[in-house]
Amino acid sequence: MASVPSLASTVQQRLAEGLSAALPEAGSADPLLRRSDRADFQANGILALAKQLKGNPRELATKVVASIPANDVLKEIEVSGPGFLNITVSDAAIVETLAARAADARLGVPLNEAAGTTVIDYAQPNVAKEMHVGHLRSAVIGAAMVEILEFTGETVVRRHHIGDWGTQFGMLIQYLIEHPHELDHKAEGTDAEVSGEEAMSNLNRLYKASRAMFDADEEFKTRARARVVDLQAGDEETLALWQRFVDESKIYFYSVFEKLDMDVRDPDIVGESGYNDMLQETCRILEESGVAVRSEGALCVFFDDVKGPDGNPVPLIVQKSDGGFGYAATDLSAIRDRVQNLKATSLLYVVDARQSLHFKMVFETARRAGWLNDEVKAVQLAFGTVLGKDGKPFKTREGETVRLVDLLDEAIDRASAVVREKAQDLTEEEIAERGAQVGIGAVKYADLSTSAARDYKFDLDQMVSLNGDTSVYLQYAYARIQSILRKAGDAKPAAHPEVELAPSERALGLHLDGFGETIAETAAEYAPHKLAAYLYQVASLYTTFYSECPVLKADTPEQVENRLFLCDLTARTLHQGMALLGIRTPERL
Repeated sequence: MASVPSLASTVQQRLAEGLSAALPEAGSADPLLRRSDRADFQANGILALAKQLKGNPRELATKVVASIPANDVLKEIEVSGPGFLNITVSDAAIVETLAARAADARLGVPLNEAAGTTVIDYAQPNVAKEMHVGHLRSAVIGAAMVEILEFTGETVVRRHHIGDWGTQFGMLIQYLIEHPHELDHKAEGTDAEVSGEEAMSNLNRLYKASRAMFDADEEFKTRARARVVDLQAGDEETLALWQRFVDESKIYFYSVFEKLDMDVRDPDIVGESGYNDMLQETCRILEESGVAVRSEGALCVFFDDVKGPDGNPVPLIVQKSDGGFGYAATDLSAIRDRVQNLKATSLLYVVDARQSLHFKMVFETARRAGWLNDEVKAVQLAFGTVLGKDGKPFKTREGETVRLVDLLDEAIDRASAVVREKAQDLTEEEIAERGAQVGIGAVKYADLSTSAARDYKFDLDQMVSLNGDTSVYLQYAYARIQSILRKAGDAKPAAHPEVELAPSERALGLHLDGFGETIAETAAEYAPHKLAAYLYQVASLYTTFYSECPVLKADTPEQVENRLFLCDLTARTLHQGMALLGIRTPERL
């Protein structure tokens, strides 16, 4: 089905036609339409136009209103103040537009079949290291942007650029060679699969033991450093042991992502090691083209606007003086791969704001090399820090970084307690399932409802609250609607444009009609918090409607059906919007 034009776009078009008819000398002037608390919409464009045409804005506004023919959309247009237009649309126009949305599986949201290909780099844990609270935002924000962009028609390629290379692997592999049974799980004669927690426990133990030996034993340190050379040279035994660390870590990663209700697939994981074969060529291209130059033996790219505290230029080091490669070489090779092989038109990096300077230099280098241009853009969706209730970076009481899995388990426990308190006719199994959906939803929503660039406080008490801007509030609004629909008996949702709407019905209907425009804005600006804010407003307006307008006990059968229709479309909008944020909407809570 074709996308459904919103009432705002229809009103905008009628006003633009009126402007052209009344003031042909104005050309295609913008009426500057927006929602208003004085009417349904307000148009302010005539003020700027009057200045341009040297006319009286009120007189011009009156002239424009007179030139708009009577129609079934615009109920009333009032000239206000110095020349604003206050516009009220008809009840019938609201219901008919919503009925067109309801008839479409996509709720009238357009699908752009000419959209490009976006590669999203997100959720980048490190092999052989535990995921902590700092990994949360990249995973949650990135997963939401994947869903939102795919929904608009973009082809999305997921990339998890895991840390699976570097000097620490020499230490780990050498230790494993000298202690060959440290990663054995089935020594006790069991064929049971190892859990994510066990995998991480094994890796943690091995990491600590190898680090202690590395720090205490100079001979081991020498052997470990030689092992790094073997790894980079592609020695078979060394690579096989390295692969064991990667596989073990993936068991753990997948267990955490599963708890986060995120879909992470093996082909999407292309870590630092995935670009090894490209590093030399990347350096050669940059050096031969003059983009990078040798400085004190290192291959560097310099920038006029990047200087250190001493005023000297700070370069992006692509290759170190000892021949080793830094993050820049890997990141630039990844750009080459994503543009040339994956045919990306957009590269989106969901990465901590503290890495902004690095990515600014990497992107500028890629532009100078011609890998990024007017047809291919790269954007860092930079996010702030997760803070504790005290407003300081989130740590345990002992000052340690908080393990991500502990945080998620606590959220699920808190949410399960809330569900149990409110539960009616739910089994223990259902309470556990809903607790996970509510708890994980609460964590995701707290993150996504905050502008990514801002830091936010991690406060579980607030997150699982039934009141305020929380996912639990939205989930309960959805579950309440499902309860009404179950109790409706023979009455079915049906749109009745002839039925007069109460003020809270109008407010809810007009807001529901903005779903498509919100999705478009969210996708264009990579701003999932805008979708979260829209959905919270849906739930708030629904709560007002529910308290003011009896649904099943409305005055006439037509009014019952029309209000059930509004309930049903609200539920579908909440369900679709929450799904795009990666949050479940249980039918019963």
